[in-house]
Amino acid sequence: MSITSIVDFATAATEAEHYRPDPAKVLAGDPAQNVRNHYTSPCGQFFSGVWEAEPGHWTINYSEHEYCEILEGESILRDRAGNGKILRTGDRFVIPAGFEGSWEVLQRTRKVYVIFEPKSI
Repeated sequence: MSITSIVDFATAATEAEHYRPDPAKVLAGDPAQNVRNHYTSPCGQFFSGVWEAEPGHWTINYSEHEYCEILEGESILRDRAGNGKILRTGDRFVIPAGFEGSWEVLQRTRKVYVIFEPKSI
């Protein structure tokens, strides 16, 4: 494998995929989102890229493990009991598989994500 296999997020020309959460999951606003998935592993279980979302609030249910680094904006991550964590520029954290709750974007949020999706048993 050569140096050309290295994925540099600063120069990657990955086209953005634009989407919105399922309307049944939206709690408030119109959280338009886009993702630039810069890397998918050959096994299809590991992904990395940049995600962006506009203000809004929706429910989440993680089947994957996700490392996040907030590049800009402000959001609130809440668990099912309503306990919240404010996420701001510079925050780094992992959301484990099995987490359920909601994500609320207060100010347009942009993050780097690294996802590992375990195989179903």
